Amino acid sequence: MNSEKFKTGWIGLGKMGNPMSKQILKAGFPLRVYNRSSNKIKALETEGATSAKTIKELVEKTDVIFIMISNDEAVTEIFNQENGIFTAEVKDKIFINASTISPDLSIQLSEELKNKNSYYLDAPVSGSVKQAEEATLVSIVGGEKEIFEKVKSLLEAYSKKAILVGKNGVGNSAKLAVNTYLGILTQGLAEIIQFSRTKNVETEDLMEILNNSALGSTFGKIKGEAAIKENYNAAFTLEHLTKDLRLAQNSGFNHPVGNATYKSFSSAEKELGAEDVIAIIKKLGA
Repeated sequence: MNSEKFKTGWIGLGKMGNPMSKQILKAGFPLRVYNRSSNKIKALETEGATSAKTIKELVEKTDVIFIMISNDEAVTEIFNQENGIFTAEVKDKIFINASTISPDLSIQLSEELKNKNSYYLDAPVSGSVKQAEEATLVSIVGGEKEIFEKVKSLLEAYSKKAILVGKNGVGNSAKLAVNTYLGILTQGLAEIIQFSRTKNVETEDLMEILNNSALGSTFGKIKGEAAIKENYNAAFTLEHLTKDLRLAQNSGFNHPVGNATYKSFSSAEKELGAEDVIAIIKKLGA
């Protein structure tokens, strides 16, 4: 396959899938999309995408298929459901799963697809909606180097960097490490903001100190500003981060700070799950 002629498919047009798939279109690749709710498909059709009525149809009419779905259960369903991926002819096709799922599921899917003479990359991304809209995500990839190199131009349509980190499943493991760190940073920032408030330190002053010190970071600036404004509209939902922390735990993560972070987010998930991750500050008292 010549990457310039790839016919691409995209399954899942949620908060991340929608802007990421748009970058594929902007890069000049023909794109066919599938999503359970049709309103998101119609918006992409106006930008040049073609819709598919079923996943099977999408797979059979494309060369490279992206998947951006919320969790293990949803990914398993699109492979195994009626008119799902495994009901289609998949020989020689490349599947790029950008979803954050368990490493074990990625390994299982890669083996099943290999038995059907097709290819699989786990390629979750680091970054949120803003980075997806700006094509500055980081793609964290597990799989065969030859396949990675073949589709790298597609990954770079929405990524400032695409990094091959190992075999299938290793991409997901690396992403779980990254998001565990994200959870620890979020919990830590929320805690020091709450502590400073009890000592009559204005949050604006605290964040000015941090942002002008060696501890300053883009993440800190964004989430500090959100805490100041009490803006908890989700860029990355608390429930999705909790899911990723849970996956890390299930994959063998067992260290004090990460474990405590998972416990904190788990306790907030039911109440605050639809809000942004920094909403964890609400669980820390007045």
